[in-house]
Amino acid sequence: MTETTYTAPLLVLDATEGLLIAHRPDVQRIEVPAEVVDLPTAAEWALTYGLGAPKISEYGEDSAPLLVLTESAAESLGLPAQLDDRKHLRVPDDHPAVKAVEEAGWTMSRAGLGAWTFLYRGRDEVRFAVVPWGAFGDNMRWGDMDFVAVDPPALAYTLGLYAERVVSPTGGTAGCSLTLMNAVRPPTRLAFDRGTKRMRRVPVPGSLSEPVDPAPPEAPDEHPLAAERTREQAKDPEHVLNEEALAWYREPTEYETGAPYVVGLDLNVAFLAASNRLTVGMGPAVYTDGPQFDKKIPGAWLVDLSGATLRTRHLATKEWMPLPDTFPSPFTPTGKTPTGPAWYATQTLAYAAELGIDVKPLAAWLRPESGGYLDLWHNRLRDAYMATLADLGVTADMGEEAFLKTMSTIKERDPEAVALLSAIKQTAKGGIGKMRERPQGKRAGKFAPWPALKRPTWRPDIRAAVISAARVGAHRKMVKTWTATGLVPLAVLSDCVIYPSGHPTALAVVPRKADGTPLPGGFRIGPNPGFVKEEGVRSMDWYREMVAKKANPGRFIKEGKDAGREE
Repeated sequence: MTETTYTAPLLVLDATEGLLIAHRPDVQRIEVPAEVVDLPTAAEWALTYGLGAPKISEYGEDSAPLLVLTESAAESLGLPAQLDDRKHLRVPDDHPAVKAVEEAGWTMSRAGLGAWTFLYRGRDEVRFAVVPWGAFGDNMRWGDMDFVAVDPPALAYTLGLYAERVVSPTGGTAGCSLTLMNAVRPPTRLAFDRGTKRMRRVPVPGSLSEPVDPAPPEAPDEHPLAAERTREQAKDPEHVLNEEALAWYREPTEYETGAPYVVGLDLNVAFLAASNRLTVGMGPAVYTDGPQFDKKIPGAWLVDLSGATLRTRHLATKEWMPLPDTFPSPFTPTGKTPTGPAWYATQTLAYAAELGIDVKPLAAWLRPESGGYLDLWHNRLRDAYMATLADLGVTADMGEEAFLKTMSTIKERDPEAVALLSAIKQTAKGGIGKMRERPQGKRAGKFAPWPALKRPTWRPDIRAAVISAARVGAHRKMVKTWTATGLVPLAVLSDCVIYPSGHPTALAVVPRKADGTPLPGGFRIGPNPGFVKEEGVRSMDWYREMVAKKANPGRFIKEGKDAGREE
């Protein structure tokens, strides 16, 4: 079977003096035939022109054509320039444009005619993205893409690179991330059934092929499994798994206030880095009482860590030594010490064992069927991220000073590459969040199911595993930094860690070996996922002012941000 050859994954349509012009990702422009006057004729032309993208895995499917419409192009195709329905963000069903679609034999997805629209007819599919309706707006999390969206050729070029390096766009970046998961690991494939003599769909090994229920502690409060959960239990870690990013800060000690600066380190695409070679559950959870902890089995474990002492081994003597009291706890999102039994993901407890804690589970919901589901997703996004950084002059072989200098001016470089990098980062982050998508809009009842639960990729347990791995991974680097430098973090906000410093540079706080090379396991400056860049430098006085305002300095340390005025 020969593969289809496509002319381009997408086109951006713009109207000039009554003529529709199509901008290609290769910066060429073509005139659109005069008979293209509405969505159905545009869809027909897209198929005839050969738009689309080839599959990116053996059992995947080719991507459908995408037409991106500017305001002038939307009006040329009979669409309103702006959406009047700001609540539902869709064109009314009685609009002539919707009627034209129906009369031409096409159907639309349940979302209707909105910023992202999907037309179907038989086995054909054509996608539309309408720029003035917010296809790349804030709620779609496309980052800096809105700056490029005002220039049709630049938008076509940038989206074309996104389609080539990540996946053909299908909506917001979080939705594109799930599309990528399914593209690299399709849930099913066609196979010949010898019994029926027909082709049928069978699960693909290593993929999520069908929806599974969360374990009760993994279920969000709106889930049917949470119907019997009281309001008090919903906030109690003994009843609810609460694996979230760390958000913590503290007053500096008297000694630390002698440092003139605070330096913020930013972990590059932290969730993406945490997903690398991460073993996650594939099938349903199984309950067990009093199990022995096994770091190789994904799941949620009920453990009492309230009396645990945080300690680590001395770099030279390998003797156990306690961490300073000023260290945040790695076991809670607040950085506070646990107060009793709580549910934890496997990754959190594996780290507890590293710290010399005797992990004794009281109960567990375990997933014996496991695998590296996110590996291929991670690899493609990592490669896209590094390739785009290279477009901006940032490479893995750069020296630390050259890297920091280049990153400090990266926003001033190629705007298309900056926009693409922003979109890739949002894709990595948004996909993990989308794995526990909460209900939107009206439902049949308070605990009624919502559409996202039907997706095999609705997996709050996998989201918890990634966030847990990211949080304890950052804490592990903090501990390594302390053992080598004596520095204790002042504040943490997810992937940003702030330290006191005698010098206004990240070079002064990252741990090193005696020969000056990076300390293995510590923070390392560089572009790779999981390495760090400089988030910002401020004065110690500024830090103390933020703390006095009860504001986490990690949220405001970037240049141009201050408490009460976040840009």
